[in-house]
Amino acid sequence: MQNQILRRLFLGFVQIHILHHAKKEPFFGSWMIEELQEHGYNMSPGTLYPLLHGLESAGLLEREDRLVEKKIRKYYKITKTGEMVLEEARSKAFELFKEIKD
Repeated sequence: MQNQILRRLFLGFVQIHILHHAKKEPFFGSWMIEELQEHGYNMSPGTLYPLLHGLESAGLLEREDRLVEKKIRKYYKITKTGEMVLEEARSKAFELFKEIKD
């Protein structure tokens, strides 16, 4: 039960992290898995790609297929809606952090 609750919370953090990087520059999935691992999230492709597809379906990310070394690589970038959601998430996260940091 505790693991399920933590997983749901962390998936929210991961989505904010994804939007943050998508705003900086387009990224591809395996790069994001490595980035998240640097922050302590062990994310499998089976978990990450449904998150990316969900963010894309919600209009927060756009996908662009690029040919890289004779393979199609999917790159994700933020949309205008995604930028608005990211700013709201940052604001809420900052307020929450201020309240719970003590």
